[in-house]
This record gives sequence, C-alpha cells and structure tokens, in this order.
Amino acid sequence: MAGPLEGVRVLEIASTAPAPFGCMVFADLGADVVTVDRAPRPGRDPRRPKTPLARGRRSVTADLKSEEGVALVHTLAARADVLVEGFRPGVMERLGLGPDDLLAANPGLIYARMTGYGQEGPLSARAGHDINYIAVAGALEPIGRAGERPLPPLNLVGDFGGGGMLLAVGVLAALYEREVSGQGQVVDAAMVDGTALLTAFVHGIRADGHWSDVRGTNLLDSGAPFYDTYATADGGHMAVGALERRFYRELLIGLGLDTDADLPGQMDRSGWDVLRARFTEIFATRTRAEWADVFAELDACVSPVLAPWEVADAEHTRARAGFVDVAGIPQPAPAPRFSRTPAGLPTAPRLPGEDTAQVLADWEVPSEPARSEPADVLQGEVFVP
Repeated sequence: MAGPLEGVRVLEIASTAPAPFGCMVFADLGADVVTVDRAPRPGRDPRRPKTPLARGRRSVTADLKSEEGVALVHTLAARADVLVEGFRPGVMERLGLGPDDLLAANPGLIYARMTGYGQEGPLSARAGHDINYIAVAGALEPIGRAGERPLPPLNLVGDFGGGGMLLAVGVLAALYEREVSGQGQVVDAAMVDGTALLTAFVHGIRADGHWSDVRGTNLLDSGAPFYDTYATADGGHMAVGALERRFYRELLIGLGLDTDADLPGQMDRSGWDVLRARFTEIFATRTRAEWADVFAELDACVSPVLAPWEVADAEHTRARAGFVDVAGIPQPAPAPRFSRTPAGLPTAPRLPGEDTAQVLADWEVPSEPARSEPADVLQGEVFVP
C-alpha cells in the first residue's frame, strides 16, 4: 500500500483488539504488515475476518509450539523492522521468541509488546479486559451521571486509545530514534499506562480546584446542562457542547431562549437543574433532523448524535471521503491524512495463511527457514546477508 510508512516491514503475532488496531494503523499508512496466524484446525474451513482491524495485512501461518513455526518467526523477524506481540509477559520468552532472542539476530528490530498491565508489577500476570485496565488507571470512575455507577465507554479508552494508539506512537518514536542510533529496542505498551496518560488533563483541572470528585457534577461529565445530550421527538439525540459564552448565546438563540429574562445564568450552578429541564423540554419538541437544520447556521457547538452506521452517509463524511468500502463493509478511512504520501485504499482481510508463499518470496525467506544469524545494521536499516 501507498503511504508514509511504505517500505517498513511489520511482523504481527496474531492477537486481539489493541495490538491489531495498532497494526491496522501501520497498514493503513503503507507498512507491509504480515500477520502470523494460527493454522486452521483440521477439518474446519477457515473464515475470512470481517473486522476492519484485520484489513491491510498479509497472512502466514505458523505453529508457535513447533520448532518449524518458531524458526519461521525467527527468519521473518530477521527481515522485519517491527515485531508486535500481545501475549502475557513471559509467553514469547518461553517460546524462544523473546526480545533477547530476536534482537540478537536483528539489532535494529523494534520489538513492541502490547499488554494490559505492562511487563512487570504485581498485576502484570493477571488477566483483564478494557474495563479492568481503565478502572485501575483512573479513567472509568469519573464517567457516568451523578448518583449512578461508572459507565464503561465501550472498549474505546483502554483497548484502542490507551492501548493500540499508544502502541503505534511508541513504535513510530522508536523507528525515528533508530535513524539516529541504528539500534532497535523494546516498546512496552501497557493499557494502564496509556489510559492513565489520557487522563492527564483531569489531574490538571483538579489541581487547579476546578474538578469535583463527585461523578457527574463537572463541566465535562454531564454535570453542566450546556455540555450534555438531549432526546428529540423521534427518539434521536442532540449533543450540546456550548461551553464558551459566545457558543452558549448561539445555543439560546437556537432554542428560542435568548430573550428569556428569567433564565438562570450559564455558570450559576444553582440554576443548572432549571436550565436542564428547559433544554430537555424544548429539544423534545422537534426531531433530530429538524434540530440539525436549526443549528446548521448557528455556531453553537450543537450536533446530531449519529450511530456508527450512520456516519458513512453523513454530508461531512462524504465531502471528506471519510469512509471507504472494503469487501462490502463501510468503515472509517485511514487517518490522519498526508499531503505528499497519501494512504491507499485498505485491502480486505485475508484467510489464515493465504499469503504464505508470496510473503516468503517477497521477504526472501529460504524454503526451509532456520533461525537467523545476526544481521548487519547500517543507518537504521537492517540488511540481511
């Protein structure tokens, strides 16, 4: 694929959610991403993945519990710029595929490790999911309405924001540093670390005395009536983000409240319940589409709340070609965008092992791969003898 990462080789050891998201970003931006998948079980027809997280790759299969499978990964890793794995700490070492094993043969390799709790610490060996990682990272507790339980924000914050996205940032930083040092290194991407990083602004606001520890009572957590969602007459919703005074004035104009002298002041917290009740009542009088038309000409920071499957057909999305069709599935286009090296159209997910022969040929792997000998490193690029 075309893109700013064209020419970068990424070897992905198949896993779930955060690491595949990071590798999707690499593939979207032009890297040659090869996934090492498990071979399908005997007698079972393999299924082609539908998830966009698997797009843009090529697939080879290997049994990592066999000498042949381990040898193949060694050989491919010796020709790769980046290796990404998402196992619990110690698993790759027990397979003979740890950083010491592969960096000895390829000193320029960026070895990226995606875990929930990191490579060390008392929780490092524990199982978990997004909800667990964001809980201990301090990101889950503030999300929710006053008097209610914390609300899991899908698995966007831990798996993808604090996980796969920070993995991608770490790998790109390590690739840049390799241009200077000529050396690879290990990137320890933990979802607890990345998620905690996403909460940095909350720590700053609290330190300034502008954040209440009571959930759902702050400006950005549904506490403020001018930063919330409201139901419309047809069961849809509108999102209101009129924080600044000038946007708030436009909000009142759209709602027909700009001449109401009895309306409480925007920052008068004692009147927030009154404002919320008025906003709720008025938004319920029109459909989502009607309110979208009302606010189309007002700079009020008010938007219709779209379902994920509505976004592809939205006017702004179409104008920016923000969605692409891959194997009949509409999905977000690669991001961000580049002026000189634009990303190409992602390719459809592949069957496990579908590209084995072509990858081995392209990466110049011998027909009987053996554990690789140390490679020479020059100016950040790996040259395999």
